[in-house]
Amino acid sequence: MRGNDLTGQRFGKLTVTAKSSERRNGYIMWDCACSCGNHILVESRHLKRGTIRDCGCSSVKARKDLTGRRFGRLTVLEETDRRDRDGNVVWKCRCDCGNETEVSGASLTKGTKKSCGCLRHPPRKDWEGKQFGRLTVLSYAGKKDGSHYWHCRCGCGKELDVRQTNLQTGHTKSCGCLSDLAASRHFVDGTCVELIRSETVSKNNTSGIRGVYWNRKNRTWIAHITFKKKRYYLGSYETLEDAATARKKGEEMYEDFLKEWQGRESKNG
Repeated sequence: MRGNDLTGQRFGKLTVTAKSSERRNGYIMWDCACSCGNHILVESRHLKRGTIRDCGCSSVKARKDLTGRRFGRLTVLEETDRRDRDGNVVWKCRCDCGNETEVSGASLTKGTKKSCGCLRHPPRKDWEGKQFGRLTVLSYAGKKDGSHYWHCRCGCGKELDVRQTNLQTGHTKSCGCLSDLAASRHFVDGTCVELIRSETVSKNNTSGIRGVYWNRKNRTWIAHITFKKKRYYLGSYETLEDAATARKKGEEMYEDFLKEWQGRESKNG
């Protein structure tokens, strides 16, 4: 019936251009042109009831042109026609590694997205023959669970495979001979000294670094340290390297405490 043909009719900022072949919830879907230039498919009931009167542009937050701007490793190339669930513009970006990715403007300006994801998976280094503490890199040991490993020889003669990130951040400097965890644990003022300096991580630790773990909900690396029976939050970071550095600084904060403990051990010895 002609009375049901909405072609050419205007509803708010929308002008019906054609009847589509789609149906949703039993209602005809109409192709509508918004005055802003976008097109959108709308159910006939929403047009007639006035519940949808534009393509959504009225609710889109005011935005700045980010073209050419740099955020971390990302350079903004151009605006896309996509929007995130909060109505923010999605921008096409190029990462320093060469990959292109699409990121919402909010993620760029808030600093929650600084790369295409390559920062979480650092490239393989050329480290054969390089020295890290008491460890000398002998050869590449392959990739396990997304991380690069290197076969190393410790100064004590023992050989072992070490995660590349642990070598880079300085969290693994020996096979474990620098701190004999087999000895009884010493506590000072309620703090386990070996646990602060230990290079051994629990089986449940997915980062390979003591005091650093992956937060699935926020998709960030969390760093913390336990001192005098209390856990201290050291921050959340996009990259494992940054979280490891924060953990290292946390250990350095308690260096005076560790020196005091070592002094007590020397006197007792």
